[in-house]
Amino acid sequence: MLMRTDPFRELDRLAQQLTGVTGTWSRPSAMPMDAYREGEEYVIALDLPGVAKDAIDIDVERNMLTVRAERRPAAKADDVQMELSERPLGVFSRQLVLADTLDTERITADYEAGVLILRIPIAERAKPRKIAIGGEPEHKQISG
Repeated sequence: MLMRTDPFRELDRLAQQLTGVTGTWSRPSAMPMDAYREGEEYVIALDLPGVAKDAIDIDVERNMLTVRAERRPAAKADDVQMELSERPLGVFSRQLVLADTLDTERITADYEAGVLILRIPIAERAKPRKIAIGGEPEHKQISG
């Protein structure tokens, strides 16, 4: 039901880990994600630890779901000297092509403990249904 849009995303992620370069608005970093079906909906869980809720942008255009987030540096006093900085800062983004069988009009989003959970219902038209076999058509008798 979901298709990855960038086959080179893993290579970009590996290069960012090796070079320490973080995402920018023109070239955002990837965010880790799980996607699975749960009953009558698809669930997408994106890891965004340390990202403020108001720094997350989610939009859908046709069947393209885009999630962008920015982890900003924490405000530090002038007398603070950074000794170690391993937590990536910058812009993170993920784009997914959603199948036509998903109802993009009813997507819900929750954000708790650094995990963004998107729930996308399966469209009614895509759900399996039984087709009744009709009997013989009824013929009206004309009396005359």
